[in-house]
Amino acid sequence: MAKAREATIFGETLRRLRTERGWTQEDVAHAANLTTTYVGQVERGDKVPSLTVVLKLARGLSVPPTELLAGFSAAVLRTLKM
Repeated sequence: MAKAREATIFGETLRRLRTERGWTQEDVAHAANLTTTYVGQVERGDKVPSLTVVLKLARGLSVPPTELLAGFSAAVLRTLKM
């Protein structure tokens, strides 16, 4: 099954924010009260996180939720097939 483009975009943003901090997936999982496996799945674009998970990740990374959604410009949104 093909990965959803929005999942890939979100996962890339999460990975970038994590690596900018020098954090492991385990660090993010602990800070966001999620499992390391789930964080890895989100980063790979295998899972599309719910709003609750987006908020947990934002709180764990100490960023506004909009930072996790920064990859979704108006141009990108127009190209997504939802």
